[in-house]
Amino acid sequence: MPSIPRRLAEGEGYDPGMREMEIEVWSDVVCSWCYIGKRHLERAMEAFPEADRPALRWRSFELDPTIAADAGLADEELARRRGITLEEAREMHAQTERRGAEVGISFDFARARRGNTFDAHRVLHMAHDHGCQPAVKERLLTTYFSEGGAIGDRSTLATAAAEAGLDHDQVAEMLAGDRYAAQVRADEREAAELGINAVPFFVIDRRYGLAGAQPPELLRQVIEQAWSERGG
Repeated sequence: MPSIPRRLAEGEGYDPGMREMEIEVWSDVVCSWCYIGKRHLERAMEAFPEADRPALRWRSFELDPTIAADAGLADEELARRRGITLEEAREMHAQTERRGAEVGISFDFARARRGNTFDAHRVLHMAHDHGCQPAVKERLLTTYFSEGGAIGDRSTLATAAAEAGLDHDQVAEMLAGDRYAAQVRADEREAAELGINAVPFFVIDRRYGLAGAQPPELLRQVIEQAWSERGG
């Protein structure tokens, strides 16, 4: 069921002097509902007359910051984490695959390899600085969910990022150090300050917060409301 948009207070980051409207999404690249929510947002923006005006920013949220870089196949990891059988885990993922197909996502959990996503979020911050964050976000999601790419492997991340507009060697060099680590942690601290404990979470112009993969119609309504409140 769609959640009620939560009005954000000025103390929660609202800045009436922001130059442009901004849509921020806290999400993780191994979160299937985040991928579905991304598709819903894209459909909402297609129906928004000023779709080219709001800026889109993907923020960092780790579903499991303690998970190993390579935690094995997603089916097996889910079974261990939930204390269920492998068959039950596969059926849960099959349901998600069917849901993804409805919005054009080719989930393939039989190939997906769970892993730590901290480095993936560092790559996304780098992509933002280079103006290609949306493309890199989509590429990382596809790499993990559809192609069996090891999301916690730095060489996999560099290759995927290069396919979406970043320089492979620059990404590899960045990942070898600690650049953008502070930005990832800052996003996560802000998520806690905003009361975000699950993703996806949409923050619309620092005016409204929406939890979950909300329907495109609701997302569009909230975006239009925020747009009208800032005077269009």
